[in-house]
Amino acid sequence: MACTIRLARGGDLAPINDIYNYFVLHSTCTYQEEPESLESRRAWFDRHGPTHPITVAELHGRVVGWGALSPFHARSAYRFTVENSVYVDHQHHRSGIGDSVLADLIVRARALNYRTIVAGIDASQEASIAIHAKHGFLKVGHLVEVGYKFDGWLDVVYMQLMVP
Repeated sequence: MACTIRLARGGDLAPINDIYNYFVLHSTCTYQEEPESLESRRAWFDRHGPTHPITVAELHGRVVGWGALSPFHARSAYRFTVENSVYVDHQHHRSGIGDSVLADLIVRARALNYRTIVAGIDASQEASIAIHAKHGFLKVGHLVEVGYKFDGWLDVVYMQLMVP
């Protein structure tokens, strides 16, 4: 499915938040348990900027996915490392949108001279693990029972891509 990837704008915050909040309520792909408010989403957006881009995937003029490169850690020695996020509207899963968003984030990370991208993924999210592996991410860690959601313990897989 051909979609357009572009930098997010303030007007995209409501659909970005709607996509994310669906997964807050229905999935372990985020360990957040309460829906994100639009005010909080705006503050998140404001903390990003040119060195930590947020993108959206548009299909027929509608935002159907988004991605972001975020600081991996606050300490300055981590400044060349980012963490990625990719979310696709649940009605558009397995259509190639997540693949396109992730590919675009990798290009942006390279252009911004980042050294590595880290992804923290719930271990049961096989599609997310597979799409990251497709793009060259390697599994570098597995944390056991570090999250608790929907009355169950959750494992996190860490994957990493060295950005040449």
